[in-house]
Amino acid sequence: MKIKITNFIIIIFLLSGCVGTGSKGVFGTGVSIALDPRSIGTQIDDSIMQKNVATRLAVREKSYLLSINIKVLDGRIFLTGKVNDPEEKLHITKIAWETAGVRSVRNDIKIKEKFNFQQSAKDLLITSQIKAALIFNKKIKASNYNIDTYKKKVFIYGIALTSEERKEVINEAKAVLDVKDVVASIFLVEDLRIQKD
Repeated sequence: MKIKITNFIIIIFLLSGCVGTGSKGVFGTGVSIALDPRSIGTQIDDSIMQKNVATRLAVREKSYLLSINIKVLDGRIFLTGKVNDPEEKLHITKIAWETAGVRSVRNDIKIKEKFNFQQSAKDLLITSQIKAALIFNKKIKASNYNIDTYKKKVFIYGIALTSEERKEVINEAKAVLDVKDVVASIFLVEDLRIQKD
């Protein structure tokens, strides 16, 4: 009975993210709804898929709520975070692939190592610098991008209005001091299944 109540609380917690409006937009995909080139239906589908994956992972292991980041864009699932061993990473990938409507899964989850405060602070600084650079670049709609950094490796997720904008985003990330690599999962508006009219 305790497990059922815990699972119910987790599900309510995850679904409550759909209601509020904050910096992540109404549906929690990290892209402002007003600027998002996806149709409202696609945004809702992506949000539901994201909550579905998060709930299924939390039911398997509650610590995944904090250790795994999930982003969904146009039916494509992106996973980042840290786990204890490679087997966990494989299970998480399997759960993501079993989600209804998934088009692809990119698993950039890392295996945990000893915590390094200096490295974590450096990663946070890199992320902040890239976000600032995107905001100040007039050629980029900064609200359409999410950025994660792990060991100086930058992961960018988002939707670009043009291929030039995508190049600008990647170049801004590469220009930040100490960035070792940039992994860009940036889709063009024209590549989306359904776009706003």
